[in-house]
Amino acid sequence: MRSYRLDKPGQTDGPSLHHGEPPAPGPTEVLVRVRAASLNRRDALILSGRYPLPARPGVVALSDGAGEVVAAGAAVTRLRVGDHVTGSYFPRWTDGRLRPELADQLGCTVDGLLTEYAVLDEQALAVLPAELGWAEGASLTCAGVAAWRALTGGGPLLAGQTVLTLGSGDVSLFAVRFARMHGCRVIAVSGSEAGAERLAELGADHVIDRRRTPEWAGEVRRLTGGAGADVVVETHGPATIEQSVRAAALYGQIVLLWVVGNQPAALRISDEAYAGSLATIRPEFVGSRADLEAVIRAVGTHGLGPVVGREFGFDEVPQAYRHFLERGTVGKTVIRVAG
Repeated sequence: MRSYRLDKPGQTDGPSLHHGEPPAPGPTEVLVRVRAASLNRRDALILSGRYPLPARPGVVALSDGAGEVVAAGAAVTRLRVGDHVTGSYFPRWTDGRLRPELADQLGCTVDGLLTEYAVLDEQALAVLPAELGWAEGASLTCAGVAAWRALTGGGPLLAGQTVLTLGSGDVSLFAVRFARMHGCRVIAVSGSEAGAERLAELGADHVIDRRRTPEWAGEVRRLTGGAGADVVVETHGPATIEQSVRAAALYGQIVLLWVVGNQPAALRISDEAYAGSLATIRPEFVGSRADLEAVIRAVGTHGLGPVVGREFGFDEVPQAYRHFLERGTVGKTVIRVAG
């Protein structure tokens, strides 16, 4: 069995290839033959040693992956051999509020899914529709759930509301599609032509080019008749928070999904900007297994599969990391683990 592990923080060439025997599942565990895995921004931070939560030395990389159950422990009741599954970002957080004792993360403090076979507790997995492709199934856990929580974690998202997204990263691509699914109007801010084109294809009603309109909050106000955006999916942090506050509707929500490295930067908001919206700033960080299952239902019911940018083979993991770090394409960077 081949696995890619993070031997030490600050590895610049990606995780290291290791060989071993497939693990045996315990009574409440299942053995998953992993078919595909995908990269997220947090994986780059973990690789560089800048992620706030220290990675366990030797941990198997990546939180996002999909595969099929090939063996199950004697006490397993939720899953069956043959089920298509994906892992939950926080494998011990099934529902409700996140508590410190539930904060373990796949690919960081516990083994992730960049491996040919993985053993996970049955509670750490969600069942995928059999018709969903492996690449798509391996791309929901982090970005898909983060976008879902951003839009639904602060209360019901209502048809006719305006949602503002920033950039063309994976979270924003999901947010555009989920917002449209809820009947919302979507305004997207992008800094690249490729990103702008993809955002429009996914259903954004308006795409603002921040290179031409660096003070884009005013354009958001203009497009909404002065009202502003009801929900702002804020993925850039200090660089854009002032504009996000200025773009928010009165008593709107700014959902902060910015991942802080181990050198924190301050979020600076002027009194004038805040007085203009009195917005609530609500931090979110991925979500529970219940959130993941909601995402899977939405994807299966409405055909909202993730955007896959490029796929690599299992022997091309260093190239996949390099491609991801260089932001080579719009959409998920996927690693095919098995055919």
